[in-house]
Amino acid sequence: MAQMVTELENVKDFDSFTKKGVVLIDFWADWCMPCVIMDPVMEELSRKFRGKIKFGKINVDENHDLAHKFRIFSIPNFVLFRDGKQIGQFIGSMPAEDFEEKLRKHI
Repeated sequence: MAQMVTELENVKDFDSFTKKGVVLIDFWADWCMPCVIMDPVMEELSRKFRGKIKFGKINVDENHDLAHKFRIFSIPNFVLFRDGKQIGQFIGSMPAEDFEEKLRKHI
């Protein structure tokens, strides 16, 4: 099954990915166990919200500037954008149902 969450490599990728529409970015690191636990949740939600929300992820260890810009001090950290502007933020792991409920408020 194809992966639905786009891994963004740099600021340029991030800027073009978040520029239009509703976008959820997962700020994560591979050493973060809650981040690893949330990976399948992100994939599941990306399927449920296909065509409504784009899902991407940024490795904080490789993108310090972006992590700093959005004040990412704790991970996993999920930042929601609409047309390039931040409209929400969710910190920590949570069940898919709770996450889905939070996202529905923004579409």
